[in-house]
Amino acid sequence: MRDQKLAAENVRERMGTLTEWELSDDGLSIRRDFAFRDFAEAFGFMAECAVVAEKLNHHPEWFNVYRRVEVCLTTHDSGGLTARDFDLGLAMDRIAARRV
Repeated sequence: MRDQKLAAENVRERMGTLTEWELSDDGLSIRRDFAFRDFAEAFGFMAECAVVAEKLNHHPEWFNVYRRVEVCLTTHDSGGLTARDFDLGLAMDRIAARRV
C-alpha cells in the first residue's frame, strides 16, 4: 500500500535509491537541498516537480531562495515516510540531474 508508513528497515533500504537525501533524526522525513545556476533554473525545477507531485497526489514541503530549493518529504496522514515520499524524491533527483 502506497500510503502505509514504511518500517525503519524499509526506509534505510529505500534511502540507498536516492541521491544526496538525508533522513531526519526521528526517521519521519527526508530532506535535500538543490542548487541551480540561477532563479529561473530553480523555478523551472519546482514547476516540473509540481506536475509530478500533482500526479502522485503528494505535495512537498519546500522553500526557494534565488537558486536554491530546500525540500522536505513526509506523509503526514501516515505519520512518517511512505513509498510516495521515495517516488517523489526519485523523480526530483531525475529532474534535477537534467537541469544541472
